Amino acid sequence: MQFPVWSYFPRNAKAPAWVHQFVSVVTVSEAIVSTAKKSGLESDDVLAALAPGLAALGYSVEAGKKREQKISRPVLFGENGAARVSYEIDAFHDELGIAVEVEAGRGAANNADYRDIVRTALILDARYLALVMPVDYRTGNQSIKAYGRTREQLDALYASDRLKLPFAGVLLTGY
Repeated sequence: MQFPVWSYFPRNAKAPAWVHQFVSVVTVSEAIVSTAKKSGLESDDVLAALAPGLAALGYSVEAGKKREQKISRPVLFGENGAARVSYEIDAFHDELGIAVEVEAGRGAANNADYRDIVRTALILDARYLALVMPVDYRTGNQSIKAYGRTREQLDALYASDRLKLPFAGVLLTGY
């Protein structure tokens, strides 16, 4: 199987140039993040492996768990123009408006992809979503096919006229 596997939505649009650059960053990290070779990966470990390549492409990337190391993006503004509601994401490209979310074990098991899609849809200036999911998250005797499940959800969202996502596109990348 090719590493990484990826899908771009909507299916009737050609993937923009940034998609290929993003996928290249994941490709370079294969030895560290491939779920075909490793089990029990955490999203922080995957993000740390991708961070240097993403930063080189102009992304702001979460550097740690302290407040000043996180990437916070506004959703709503309140008094005096101060952000009243903000969401933390893993990375953001200001010029292109690409919000990045990286998931692993707990996220794969707890449908974090749904939360990521909805919350990122509310972030101001988020024109694209890059969602990074394990192809096969294994822990103990449990195996979760997170990439495939998320791909099916995005296929359904884009095929249906019932819910319109506000993104110019969504990149789903499986590691």
